[in-house]
Amino acid sequence: MEGLVIALFGGAIAVFLAGTGSSIGIGYAGQAANGLLSEEPEKFGTMLLLVALPGTQGIYGFLTGFLVMNKVGLTGGEIAAVSVIQGWQILGACLPIAVSGLFSGIYQGKVCAAGIGVAAKQPGDVMKAVIYGALVETYAVLALVITIFLLNGVQL
Repeated sequence: MEGLVIALFGGAIAVFLAGTGSSIGIGYAGQAANGLLSEEPEKFGTMLLLVALPGTQGIYGFLTGFLVMNKVGLTGGEIAAVSVIQGWQILGACLPIAVSGLFSGIYQGKVCAAGIGVAAKQPGDVMKAVIYGALVETYAVLALVITIFLLNGVQL
């Protein structure tokens, strides 16, 4: 039972930290977008992409939490007997996306907020700002891939 609790704690950490990073990042970008939209409300569609981009880390954390619940049998079937060592392995497997999701979500929000400033002055360059935001995303995606590989490596 202790191993199951540790494993679920790992999934919860992934959801919590990656979601926190996304929330903060969306907050930065949303504040910048609202400032621009108060002057130019027709740019809502363009700004939506830059505001939503930091939200992907939260999705990756959510996916990780679901993968952990699925691995231990909470989504159906029989709940697995998870040893303490296996629980720690699962928790460790969740850390790449948890930590990377926290920091990349925050910094992606900052990059996207700066991109909103670019879009305000140079509307034709908004996709350049999106590309910069997507570069930060790369590291969250890599962390998610490693988390998935590590989770798949834990034998229950």
